[in-house]
Amino acid sequence: MQENANRPTFLLVHGGHHGPWSWERLQGVLDGRGWASRTVSLPSAVEDESAAEPLPGMYDDAAVIRQAIGDIDGPVIVVAHSYGGVPATEAVADADDVAHIVYVAAYMLDVGEGMFQTHGIPAPESLAGLRPAENPDLNLPAAFYDGDATNPETAEAVSRLVPQTVRADFEVVTRAGWRTTPNSYVIPDGDVSITGGVAERMAARAETVYRCPGHHAPFYSNPREFADILVDVATRSSSAG
Repeated sequence: MQENANRPTFLLVHGGHHGPWSWERLQGVLDGRGWASRTVSLPSAVEDESAAEPLPGMYDDAAVIRQAIGDIDGPVIVVAHSYGGVPATEAVADADDVAHIVYVAAYMLDVGEGMFQTHGIPAPESLAGLRPAENPDLNLPAAFYDGDATNPETAEAVSRLVPQTVRADFEVVTRAGWRTTPNSYVIPDGDVSITGGVAERMAARAETVYRCPGHHAPFYSNPREFADILVDVATRSSSAG
């Protein structure tokens, strides 16, 4: 889909362990409705487990997002999922042409905050290493979807997850872009992930809060309903501008 000069482009930022593939269903719906979108591939989601330290972290992800914003002509609406909210917050602080940022079951952090610190986990002495997607104590990775590892749809998505760098888990925000950028928060009604436990607290910081059907990745389970929200955000953003 080519960008329409009269419409913003959605920049879709995936969460930890994920990749651009997680947005494909949503992109199909947006494309069919005439809305352009692009994705990024965050380097903190590591496919090559033999990669040498220092592995990329949150600041590296933020640099990728800033570059992607700069590569888009016209206004941009950044849509950030889960962990992706952390580098997106860092990235939009000094980015031109960002009309809105949408946090989707995401970490909407303030200056000095890190993702895992939000859950009371202190940063380790070393930020080296990788965190595997599987963590049975947190029902991961199935909790990224509907929590049911026997569901074929969930199992297929889980099979595509990759390790995430520890550095990204703990690096702290230095610039809270949502404080100067119009913003919204989306709370899915079936989020059984650990992010769901802090979503209400994160959403309290947002200017507008939406609720939608679906699990932790509602754009994957319910792409049409989620697209409705993005179109509403874009329409309101254009009217405000």
